[in-house]
Formats: sequence, structure tokens, C-alpha cells
Amino acid sequence: MLDFPPKNIQDYCEQHSAVFPDEILKEIERYTHLHVLMPQMISGQLQGHFLALLSKLLAPKKILEVGTFTGYSAICLAQGLAPGGRLLTIDINEELEEAVNGFFKKADLAQKIELRIGAALDIIPQLSDDWDLAFIDADKMNYDNYYELILPKMRSGGCIIIDNVLWSGKVAEEELKGKKTIAIDALNKKIREDKRVEPMLLPLRDGMMMIRKK
Repeated sequence: MLDFPPKNIQDYCEQHSAVFPDEILKEIERYTHLHVLMPQMISGQLQGHFLALLSKLLAPKKILEVGTFTGYSAICLAQGLAPGGRLLTIDINEELEEAVNGFFKKADLAQKIELRIGAALDIIPQLSDDWDLAFIDADKMNYDNYYELILPKMRSGGCIIIDNVLWSGKVAEEELKGKKTIAIDALNKKIREDKRVEPMLLPLRDGMMMIRKK
């Protein structure tokens, strides 16, 4: 993953943000680095703080997440849920289901977060059409499919966040190499021209595309 911003800048940003993370998030980080392949996929402190703060600003009633991993980002997003709000998170990896649900319980969020195991491409079409906030952080080759399935289900003014849209800086190279790099770059360009939305690509960690549905 691209080291952007440089570590000293990243550390400074973390030191001058609100105190974060809490103990359960630290536990998830430890667990992820000890037991899970590619632990760098976890959102981490600065990105997690951004997701939590954005959720608190929006106070969503319904949050949809595609790509649970070990549950870090779901817990961050759930911090801003409106009273009675719910978060649905979808992941294909059933091997992490027990551990992730255990983290949600420890965070006292088991009544607010539902983990659904299965293929998001099959699950999303079955969902209702009134989501306030969505976070996409799953298999990159299906990013465009997730975007097209989720956007019509967002309320007007709703927000979609797509992670890893800088793809370690590969999307900005003169010659794009690799199917994932080409797919992500194509999606970034498509969203920029999409008249249904107002996008902004943020150079936060590995790149986050923030999209407001008109």
C-alpha cells in the first residue's frame, strides 16, 4: 500500500486528531495482525476516525458496508448511527464470522450491526432503497458493479465512500498496469463524469472516493 502521506505526517495527523481508537479497536488491530492474512487491509486509526466522524456528521439511520474484513470500519461507522439506526455489513469470508460478531458484541453494537455472509452481488439487489451511507471496501474488480447496484438504493443526499481508489498510486502512473489498476482508474473516471453524483477523491491513506448522490 502506498505510504501516503509519509509516516511522520500520518503520525502528526493522528496525534492532532481526537483521542482514538478505543480499546476494542486496538484489540481488533492486534487480532488482525496476528491471525489474518494481509492485515494491512484494516482501516486503521486515521481512516477509521474519518469514517466515524463522517458518520457522526451525517447521523445516518441506515448504513451499508460491502467488505467487513475484521469489523474495524463497521464499528467506526456505527458510532454515528442515529437512534434506532442499523448497519448492515456484507462479507464473503465465513471463517471470520465468529470473531467479527464477537468484536461487535464487545463493542456493545451487536444490536445495531448485522453481519451477513454471502456474495454482495446477490445480497444488494434484495435490499430496500433508502440507505443514507455506504462504504465499499471489497474485491476491486467488482467495484463498478457494487457502485451501480448501490447508487439507486441511496436516498438523495446520501453518501457513498469507496476505499483504495489510489491503489498504491498505480492509477496515477503514465502507463497503467494490471487489471485491478485499470478497473479502479476506469471507475474513478466514470464517477467524475457521472451526472447522478457529486464526487471528491481524497488522498487519505490509499485514496477514498466520497460521493454524494444528487
